[in-house]
This record gives sequence, C-alpha cells and structure tokens, in this order.
Amino acid sequence: MVRNKRQGPANWQNRTLWTGDNLDILRGMNAASVDLIYLDPPFNSNQTYAAPIGSEAAGAAFKDTWTLDDVDVAWHGEIAEQEPALYAIIDAAGLSHSPSMKSYLIMMAVRLLEMRRVLKPTGSIYLHRDPTASHYLKQLLDTVFGRANFRNEIVWKRTSAHSDAKALGAVHDTILFYSKGSSLTRNRVHQPYDPDYIASHYRRTDAKGRRYRTDNTTAGGLSGGGYEYEWKGVTKIWRYPPEKMQELHDAGRLHYTRNGTPEYIRYLDEMPGTPLTDVWTDVAPPNSQAKERIGYPTQKPLALLERIITASSNPGNIVLDPFCGCATTLVAAEHLNRQWVGIDLSPVAARLVKSRLEKEMGLFYDVHHRHDIPQRTDLGELPHYKTHKHSLFGRQEGLCGGCGVAFPFRNFTIDHVVPRAKGGTDHLDNLQLLCGACNSAKGRGTQAELKARLRAQGVIGKGSGRRSA
Repeated sequence: MVRNKRQGPANWQNRTLWTGDNLDILRGMNAASVDLIYLDPPFNSNQTYAAPIGSEAAGAAFKDTWTLDDVDVAWHGEIAEQEPALYAIIDAAGLSHSPSMKSYLIMMAVRLLEMRRVLKPTGSIYLHRDPTASHYLKQLLDTVFGRANFRNEIVWKRTSAHSDAKALGAVHDTILFYSKGSSLTRNRVHQPYDPDYIASHYRRTDAKGRRYRTDNTTAGGLSGGGYEYEWKGVTKIWRYPPEKMQELHDAGRLHYTRNGTPEYIRYLDEMPGTPLTDVWTDVAPPNSQAKERIGYPTQKPLALLERIITASSNPGNIVLDPFCGCATTLVAAEHLNRQWVGIDLSPVAARLVKSRLEKEMGLFYDVHHRHDIPQRTDLGELPHYKTHKHSLFGRQEGLCGGCGVAFPFRNFTIDHVVPRAKGGTDHLDNLQLLCGACNSAKGRGTQAELKARLRAQGVIGKGSGRRSA
C-alpha cells in the first residue's frame, strides 16, 4: 500500500495499472493521494487511430470522434446542477463550435473534477493537447483548478515544418500546466543551449577541443567592490582575492588577453543549459528507428515526460496517468524513481506496460494489473448508510431526489448517488432519498442517468430538475 505523508495512504499499490473507465476508477481513489498528473487524452480530432499490424502495439486503437451518443448524456445534468460555471463554458462551446465539441468537453469535465480531488495540495496537472480543443480545455481548467493556479501554456514542437493546404503548417502541441494550489512542487530544469547561441558565445576551444567562453575577472561596476592588487603585471580591482586567482591560474581556468588581463574560462560541457521556458523545440518525437518507438498511435517521447516529471515531482512521489496508452509516462516515472499508477480503457495497455518496463529497464517488474473499482479508505469509519434516512429527509425537505415530488417518510428508500460499483461511497454526501418509482428507474445507474431518463419521460423539465409545470 502506497503511503503519503500527511494525506494518509493511497488505496492502491505502486506500479498499479487499471483496465477500465477512468471515471469510475478515479471516483474510487482516495482524495489528496497523487503528486502529479499527466494526461494525453483523445483530441477530438475526428480521426480513428490504430497501431500498424506487426508492431509492438498492434491491437491498440481508438476512435477520436465524439457525438452526444458516445458519452453518458446524463453528465449534462450532473455538471449543470453541481458546477454551473463549468457547464456554461461547455454549453457555449457547443454553440460556437459544434455538438461534438460539447460532447467531448462534457467527457473531460467530469474527469477533471475527480483529478482535482485526488491531487495533493502541492500537486500539479499537465494536460497535453493539440490546437483542436486547447482553448476550450483551458477554460475548463481555469474553472476547475482556478485561473490563479494556471502556471504555463507550454508549446511543444512535435514535428518539422510541413505545408498545409488551407492554413499555416501545424507543427506543435500545447501542454496546459496547472497546480492544485499556490504552493506546488517545483524543481529547476534546464534546456540545452540553442546551436546559434553556442556558435556565437562558445567560439574558443582549448588544446583538448573543449569549447569555452570567458567571463570578466575585474570588479568594475560590481556592488560591494572587489580586491585591488597587481596580478601578472596588471593592476586592477579584481573579483577574486589573490589566493583564489592563483588557484584558478594553477587549474588552467584563466585565459589571458593580449594585454595580459585574465578572464575566467567557462566550459560548455560544465554548463547546465538555459532555464526551462514554455517553448520546447529540443524534444523530438520518436522516429521510426528510435529504440523507444513501439508503433502506438500518438506515442509521445520519453524525454518529454521525463522533463515534466522532473520539473514537478520528487523521487518517491506518485505520478498518475489516467489515459496511459502505451505507458510512456509510467516508464518515465520508473526511470526517475517515482511511484506510478496508470489507467486505460484498452487491455493492450497492460501488455505494453509490462513489455516496455522489461525492455527498457532490463528487469522484470511486478505490475499490479486490476480490473476492479478501488474502494476509498480516506473517509474514516462511516456508520451504516441506512442510519442517515432522517437526516436526508430533512435535508431534501421531503422531496424525492429524482422527480422532486414530496412523499411521506415511509415512501422513501436510501440510494447511492454514485453507485458503489462505480466508485461511490457510503458517505452522507453520496446518499439521497428516492421514491420507489425513481429508485426502480435508477437501478444500478448513476444519478445523472436517472435525471436523463426522467427528462426523456417528461417527468421533470430540462432546467431545474424539478417536475415540469
């Protein structure tokens, strides 16, 4: 069992991979149990992706086309009633773009709400997008995580220049970076220097062929002054005391100009690079000959995930990928000594996780492959749910949680809003009273499915969820 300081234990083991609907699994995960989330969900690109026959990822495929028939239509009501600001954004996208975009954003919104819940207060989330829906998703993230917690819109150049018939060549993806709160895990990461910068600044080479540039050793203009003395016939105010200057001279770290002034040597191979920016042009996608390439559609490079994980987590932290696909995030986390958990709808992902870890790490790893829904353990000891009937009757003012009609106390049954089979708990916030007819109509479905069914039958209206006038 993975244990997290202060936030309590996560209710899964390290190296756990679930095959199933990530919404149900997320709902069953303990709150504040994950340090970092990276997700590369479908893009609503109106395409179908499949791995080539004979490749390591053969059998992996997904349809990236969305209609309102493809999602649980009841999520409409769930978001509208619980997150009105979020629903307003989704509704506007449906009007300005298409019903397909509305359907896609509904699917993403209900999952982002659960991802916010499972993140620790110091956690971060990186959502990988192409331009198709990135601007709509940014509005969702602003609402779910708060616009004050937006950190960066990262541009990743994923391919070389090419020509598009009706637009400029599309060569980049966008990665939206948000934190859970104002205090987040951040580590200093550097990018390699641009070749033009190297050519202009590291023009010299020493006898061993090492490239270097020089820095001033004088103290002119520096606050705090320096050290005035004669060095090799040159008298100036120096940055370093005489003993340090001698040490640098003896180590061969001084370059002397024509007039005898020493300059400090900085070797290129000792420099970390430039501090990480929000434009990444130095990480290439895996080409057809790359060792890491397995033929999975939309596969991302290991270097990309290693950069994200290094920047926003520490060794031992827990990394979650709820659309883990070909397991690049999980392999990168293993490389960097992080714990990980992955979720994917396709059973192919489980095979790829195991084969990639064995292939790239050179060892056999005990991956915990699960198909069940985790049961939350972070809510403490809860009384039997049936003891809440009187409290629920008062809270609902005697009205059915489905049709909204008033009934006597004895006509109500206690119902789980999110069924336990889909990650729901016995917590009071997940309980409601339903009349016999609504309870029968709901069955093993969700509350949102019940509302959609009641609307379709004309029992309730399309607005408030109460009985239509």
